[in-house]
Amino acid sequence: MLILDTTLRDGEQTPGISLTVDQKLIIAQALDELGVDIIEAGTAIAGEEEFRAVKEISNAGLNAEVCSFARIKDIDIDAVANAGADSVFMVAPSSDIHIQTKFPGKSKDDVIEMSVKAVEYAKERGLIVEFGAEDSSRADLKFVKELFRSVLDAGADRLTFTDTVGVMTPEKAEAVMKDLTSEFDVPIAFHGHNDFGLATANTIFAVKGGAREIHVTINGLGERAGNAPLEEVVLALEVFYGIKTNIKKGKIYEVSKLVEALTRFPIALNKPIVGYNVFMHESGIHTSALLKNAKSYEPIDPETIGRKRAIIHGKHSGKASIMKLIEELGYKADDKQVKEIMKKIKEIEGMGRKVMGSDLIRIIEDVLKVEKGRKIVLKGLNVVCGKSGTSPHASIKINLNGVDVEATALGKGPFDASVKALKNALKDYAEKVGDEVVRELVDVKLVNYKANAIIDDKAVEYIEKLMRKNPKVLNMVVNIMTGTDAPVDVIVQLEKDDKVVTAIGRSTDIIHASVEAYIECLNKLIH
Repeated sequence: MLILDTTLRDGEQTPGISLTVDQKLIIAQALDELGVDIIEAGTAIAGEEEFRAVKEISNAGLNAEVCSFARIKDIDIDAVANAGADSVFMVAPSSDIHIQTKFPGKSKDDVIEMSVKAVEYAKERGLIVEFGAEDSSRADLKFVKELFRSVLDAGADRLTFTDTVGVMTPEKAEAVMKDLTSEFDVPIAFHGHNDFGLATANTIFAVKGGAREIHVTINGLGERAGNAPLEEVVLALEVFYGIKTNIKKGKIYEVSKLVEALTRFPIALNKPIVGYNVFMHESGIHTSALLKNAKSYEPIDPETIGRKRAIIHGKHSGKASIMKLIEELGYKADDKQVKEIMKKIKEIEGMGRKVMGSDLIRIIEDVLKVEKGRKIVLKGLNVVCGKSGTSPHASIKINLNGVDVEATALGKGPFDASVKALKNALKDYAEKVGDEVVRELVDVKLVNYKANAIIDDKAVEYIEKLMRKNPKVLNMVVNIMTGTDAPVDVIVQLEKDDKVVTAIGRSTDIIHASVEAYIECLNKLIH
């Protein structure tokens, strides 16, 4: 099963997305590491920057086949060949509406003639040719077959049936693909769009019908409602149908987050496979069973795609999850106290206010009547950043076990600078008093971050790794941090010794909320 990823072509056509050459190269490297067979790098004829992107990716020494989109025009084909791509995804209109719109006055015979000449020319230029019949799902299937036969005779290597506006149904996708694959002995691909929310299902049924190649994008990016999402299709094919691909599933999440960061196109919280909520549990009935057997409410192990599960606490929380949190924080509570904690949580959230991590600790301490409190308290934070040509700078003051500690740091962005300043403060305190537990907090790993802005340390780390592998993008500076002027909830997850903790911060200042949540996690880990 061949995977053609079109994130850099169809995906970039998502309204609001525009990638630089360096960003496209980074994503291409990530797709290659992910195990994608064919990377559609863009449309070489579309402009100087697009041509350079295709050329840079073609010359990057990737294992994947590098492809460029083209119309059935010699000028397009020349651009693909001159950019050094391995293959061309050449598309000709096949439905009446597309033929009449794109080639007014031309007949279907004219389309066939132009397609044949274009394929022959592409082969002369040394390209692998994948030929797609645009808007196949609204075309006369007899004409699509005639067009396919003609381009195969001209030397085309692969064929693509395109559901350009997402009007296929799964049953039809399977039937059409069975028909085509019984007649043509070359790989036939399915290119599906998600206008009716059926792109994943249609792609899977096309595979059932015999498709040997599928077109997908990371996170389902694409124009209008997007394309078939790689992560959904790959997991469904393997889990439900036992169909393997070359995709390294353990890298799916980090590539998803990388694409989210570079495109600045947020993943829906409930997006299948990669959405933040997919392995996040709050309901009491669910978490009680989950703590006994993870499979009870998770169809796949989150580690399969490089993720971690987390349990958050709110009005839906049950006794088991609250007891686990109390234990994690180092407290002890009897049944009556746990019920009282749950009652207070439900009362607050019943009024429409989310119980944040700090609120929850206060509730627990109030009910248990303990003075333990947090060991780390944020006393002050000042961040300076902008486009002055200097790196963002953060100054922080914390109180740790009753001792005030101050520190400063530079960073890639305001949050990065703030965290580095916090870690410097922890390090200074640990060295002064010889506190090994606090010193270990310096090395905790930020595994997830979610806010109104897209900021993800996992993506930043992955970008840096790819940049080190390819000197051509060493000068690239990616500032992922953006903010809002409205109250923002920030969800942070930290990992230490395979233990993952979650906290939520709220503020009109996204950096302050972020640091508060980060410190909340540290306090969970320090007990």
